[in-house]
Amino acid sequence: MIHFFLLMSRQGKVRLAKWYNTFSQKERARIMKETTPLVLQRPLKLCNFVDWKNYKLVYKRYASLYFVCGVDPADNELLVLEVIHHFVEVLDR
Repeated sequence: MIHFFLLMSRQGKVRLAKWYNTFSQKERARIMKETTPLVLQRPLKLCNFVDWKNYKLVYKRYASLYFVCGVDPADNELLVLEVIHHFVEVLDR
């Protein structure tokens, strides 16, 4: 299950945040603050999956934007990458 979806620039500015669970404003700010450097500082050669707290972060970079999904640890990462890719194609149209 997708818990949150973040779209951020390479500079770390969050452009879009969609929440699929109820998070308080404080929790939302903490999630964005902690996940942004975690994703942006990873070398390009490493895989696009990161275990973070109770979630698995699955991200993909398109041009200068990072699309990040926070999912359950048991979810299939490749399916989440397909969801991200489909979302990018829809935005491109």
